[in-house]
Amino acid sequence: MSDMIKVAVDAMGGDNAPAAIVKGAVDALQERDNLFVYLAGKEEAIRQELSKYSYPQERIQIVPASQVIETGEPPVNAIRGKKDSSLVVALGLVRKGEADAFVSAGSTGAVLVGGQVMVGKLKGVERAPLAPLIPTLKGSSLLIDCGANVDARSSHLVQFARMGSIYMENVMHIKNPRVALVNIGAEEEKGNALAKETYPLLKACEDINFIGNIEAREIPEGKADVIVCEAFVGNVILKLYEGVAGALMKKVKAGMMSTLRSKIGALLVKPALKKTLKDFDVSEYGGAPLLGLKGLVVKSHGSSDANEIKNSILQCIQFKEQKINEKISEHMNTKEERKDHGI
Repeated sequence: MSDMIKVAVDAMGGDNAPAAIVKGAVDALQERDNLFVYLAGKEEAIRQELSKYSYPQERIQIVPASQVIETGEPPVNAIRGKKDSSLVVALGLVRKGEADAFVSAGSTGAVLVGGQVMVGKLKGVERAPLAPLIPTLKGSSLLIDCGANVDARSSHLVQFARMGSIYMENVMHIKNPRVALVNIGAEEEKGNALAKETYPLLKACEDINFIGNIEAREIPEGKADVIVCEAFVGNVILKLYEGVAGALMKKVKAGMMSTLRSKIGALLVKPALKKTLKDFDVSEYGGAPLLGLKGLVVKSHGSSDANEIKNSILQCIQFKEQKINEKISEHMNTKEERKDHGI
């Protein structure tokens, strides 16, 4: 099992647990032969779901956990008070080195706290950002940070840009990814104090392809590959993105079903429309990795279906195979050494 990539999954986290979580894990196992999955949670409930499927039993293991961290619980108290929760037990496997990665659709706050406290940050990393891929007209872009660091400093945003560049170059295979800073205008002097302070620092970075500011309306067009911001702005962008996409979908479907002519037209365009909409389906992109930790921690949507869980697990394999943690660690340590020597 030494060549296996081992992923610990919080089987009780999310609105559709454990059914969607277990199915997603089984689907991921069917796609990759080098994957081993730990399912942490209530054993009987997990076994009941597993009994519905055929799967390679030697590559999946249930890790019993009697408690569940609910979405509304204070994260720090939950991590400390529920040691036998599925989330804490699964994270513990990463901390002990028994698993390479962790996936959960459970409480975002608990995942963020647990990831930073239990797994820990890599040397040289000041803050660990949450970084989801979002669909654009040109493919996908990395939004960093979208929820982990609301009160970030300019030095944090510079690190986010560097980590995001490493991720996009090695996982998404985008050479020299374009990095942009979210702002209310293209001009360098625009924005709040954080944006004004961060812009010249990013501009001075020789190891990233900084293209300047990006306005929110330019994000869906794919004007940048790495979109840098602090978590408050990032979370607003992400939630608006999802909300507008959902509303447009409903309007398109309603329009297509409004008359006999539109229904006939809908049948004709259905294959092409289905493919187009799939490109803009966030579940196809997996979850949001918490970059800069000693092990990979991935947060999926609370409403994740089996497809998103499957893709989140497969995302972990690519992350591990491309040695993203090692590359981030090497990069950050090199920067720290240069800083120590005044370079």
